[in-house]
Amino acid sequence: MGTLVEEIFSRRLSRTVNAGEIVMVDVDAIMSHDNTTPLAIKAFSEIGKPIRDTSKIVIHFDHAYPAPNQLAAENQQKIVRFIQQQGIDNFYHRGVCHQVMIEEGYVRPGGIIIGGDSHTVTYGALGCFSTGLGSSEIGAAWVTGKCWFKIPETILVRLEGTAPAGVYSKDVMLALAGQLGMDGATYKSLEFAGSYIDALPAHARIVFSNMSVELGAKCGLIAPDQTTLDYLEAETKARGPFEQFAAVNPHYERTITIDVSTLQPMVACHPDVDQVKPLAEMVGLSIDEVYLGTCTNARYEDLEIAAGILKGRQVSRFTRTLITPASQTIYEKALAAGLIQIFLDAGCTVNAPGCGACIGRHGGILAPGERAFTTMNRNFIGRMGSAEAEIYLGSPAAAAATAIEGRIADPRPYLA
Repeated sequence: MGTLVEEIFSRRLSRTVNAGEIVMVDVDAIMSHDNTTPLAIKAFSEIGKPIRDTSKIVIHFDHAYPAPNQLAAENQQKIVRFIQQQGIDNFYHRGVCHQVMIEEGYVRPGGIIIGGDSHTVTYGALGCFSTGLGSSEIGAAWVTGKCWFKIPETILVRLEGTAPAGVYSKDVMLALAGQLGMDGATYKSLEFAGSYIDALPAHARIVFSNMSVELGAKCGLIAPDQTTLDYLEAETKARGPFEQFAAVNPHYERTITIDVSTLQPMVACHPDVDQVKPLAEMVGLSIDEVYLGTCTNARYEDLEIAAGILKGRQVSRFTRTLITPASQTIYEKALAAGLIQIFLDAGCTVNAPGCGACIGRHGGILAPGERAFTTMNRNFIGRMGSAEAEIYLGSPAAAAATAIEGRIADPRPYLA
């Protein structure tokens, strides 16, 4: 029927759907969090009609949780009262909304999910069309259970080869960001394929879909295969049967091919995601804070990579090193495996699961003139606090090496 995005919508509507069409479809889930739910409630109240199906609504507390100030507390109080009044069952405060959505089984291949957060695109790694919308559209979807979409054209990203030691999916995605630019995929679907993607475990694939929005994309999709299905069965509450599908006679706007075997560790430099350089060029730049967290790189495997480098070592005493697991489930697994103790022994601070410092609300905001090295997905001016601070993006391994040295450091010597 076409590209992955055309295939998903064609299956949902039981007819051929092509890029450029505007369609109205039932959605499987409508997600929002403590930052975006208050405005959705406002829009819903102004519409003045009842919720169509409360089982489709999923609300999370993660952006400022536990509440770091009175305004956040009042917003959460308002949301809780709304949830109670409307009889909404799907309410979580177990970590970053996107990780929890996956763990709790809302994400399935062939599904369609909308969310009041730009990184809702994350679920595309599991073959689910997902995209972020404004709070007004979320409120309207509560009433209708539906949403309209203009089916996007697709850019195929072929990632071929085997990455060298010390090069992770984050490095590959940053390399793509540097090549394509922050607006290079505006209102496009990014479709990731190739031998590198085929060989990647599901947790590493998630990075590509998660950061698609940083390039302007409407969604970032990977065809669901056996790796996807195994991950869903083993790591989430979703239960099959699951769909497997692929692009069928697709027409792509263009194709980008990257040989990952030629790459080295990368870093996105202040102040934009596409200001990408080989990490080797930035080695030695002093760093005040290292932050390993967010919906991009705070899964168990990311923590495991960092712990492997930090074990038996100490972080720089002048570099705050913050570890924020993406979810309570990940925190519990890391605790049982001894990773949390490794972080504590190394001098790190382990925070409660959630978005934390990523949005500059709490849990590690920056002062004027400070620099942070993080595993986040964006480094806009003022993102983590002061507009006079700088943010650099890299892999969990690079974050751990940087924490030890107190300056941007190549992780490869530590891995050897």
